[in-house]
Amino acid sequence: MTVVTITYFIYIVLSLGITIWVAQTLFRNGRIFVIDAFGGNETMADAVNHLLLVGFYLVNIGFVSMYLSYGAKPTTTVDAIEYISIKIGVVLLVLGAMHFFNIFNFAKMRGKNRRKKESVETAVPANTPSS
Repeated sequence: MTVVTITYFIYIVLSLGITIWVAQTLFRNGRIFVIDAFGGNETMADAVNHLLLVGFYLVNIGFVSMYLSYGAKPTTTVDAIEYISIKIGVVLLVLGAMHFFNIFNFAKMRGKNRRKKESVETAVPANTPSS
């Protein structure tokens, strides 16, 4: 096997391993935030959480695959280590950016649901006589 082949193999294995680990961690531990964002509707939250997991895999595995061919091919062991380091670093930045994007959107949804709930709780019922 050549240095390039070994380097590509290591990059793919590490990238996919990290992607799977992050996806599963977010899926398991993020459920409570998704439920809260959907106002306690567990059925809807679980469905959305699963769809987010699938989308996360599609985007990240697609990115890892496309990003494989970018950059100069390594010819030495030092080049290979630098290549893998840069590639994995970019993959980690993409994973982190996607995570913060999702958290931002869930925080917005959560705030919107709380404001809606507060306005319903503070509204005066129509059949109650005013004093």
